[in-house]
Amino acid sequence: MKPDPHNRFYRFFSWSRTREESGTGSGTGSGKHHGVQSSANPPTAAIRKTSAWFLPRFFEVAAKAFKFLRNSAEFAAVYALLILVRVIPMAGIRVLARVIARVAFLLLRRRRHIAVENIQLALDLPSDRALEIARQSLLGFAMTALPEVAKLRRSLIAKHASGWLQANYPGAVPLFVQARQLHDEYGGCVFVTPHLGNWELLPYAAAVNGINLAVLIRRLDNPMLEDLLDRHRRATGQHFVSRRNGLLSLKNHLARGRSVAILPDQSTVGGLTVDFFGRPATTTPLPALLAVRHQRPIVVVACLRSAQHGFIGHVGEPILPRDTDDERPEIERLTRLMTADLEQLIRRYPEQYLWMHDRWKTY
Repeated sequence: MKPDPHNRFYRFFSWSRTREESGTGSGTGSGKHHGVQSSANPPTAAIRKTSAWFLPRFFEVAAKAFKFLRNSAEFAAVYALLILVRVIPMAGIRVLARVIARVAFLLLRRRRHIAVENIQLALDLPSDRALEIARQSLLGFAMTALPEVAKLRRSLIAKHASGWLQANYPGAVPLFVQARQLHDEYGGCVFVTPHLGNWELLPYAAAVNGINLAVLIRRLDNPMLEDLLDRHRRATGQHFVSRRNGLLSLKNHLARGRSVAILPDQSTVGGLTVDFFGRPATTTPLPALLAVRHQRPIVVVACLRSAQHGFIGHVGEPILPRDTDDERPEIERLTRLMTADLEQLIRRYPEQYLWMHDRWKTY
């Protein structure tokens, strides 16, 4: 039986035998002498082939291990912070948030630069004022991301939460009363809110006031944190929809007379280009598309921080779609009107807006 010339061991021994016969082998005497074992190194081609197979797999396993360790560390830190904010008073949480915000402001240099540049270009402010607004913006995000929601969520999902909301945050109550009236009047609305104030509290308070929402969200890159946040969010009784394949779910909710909620103020691949603070910005057409297809109004809402650590609500005028066979011009019109309303609201509360996002990114 002939040996397989493609077998790596056959090629190795053939190479060794060739070296011995040519007298290039090393050892005691010439390779021509039979019975002398060659101590020649394995062929370079075999080493390269083994390396080409091993190294990519080694780095792949190492990358997965590093990602798992990083995700675990992030989860442990966030979980510990959640436990901490549940046992300390709100005044202590505000101090903790300030510390976290100051440290993050120093470390997140790229995000700090993006925020300051966005503020200067959007509001035409000097650098020192833009820097102060960026610092306040990050502090607001630190309060929104964990402490306020973690501290208030138990009260908002408990029995008699409506009375608790009325007693503790009377300024926010009109927001949800008006939103509920619009929800009932139109048989569902397309609610939109920018990353302004405390947007994470909106689904909780909406549930308290009987507004059935489907909220479009972006999943976190860390699956451990995403699972934790998902459990917190679903405690509201609301339905949260991932951006991936979320269109059908949102359409089904509107068809059933429910409302949907979208944060449309981030740059989007394939979005419509509209003016935002005087500069072209890619904007998702999804709210306008849903409004046109289901003849529901777009309503801009926001939960804003006020003096004495309270909240006030904002409900904009409904942006009504026209019933037309030519959808594209109508979608563009609604998107421009929606973006203009968002801009007007952000101009009133610039320190509460999340400027760290690269809103004017081009694709």
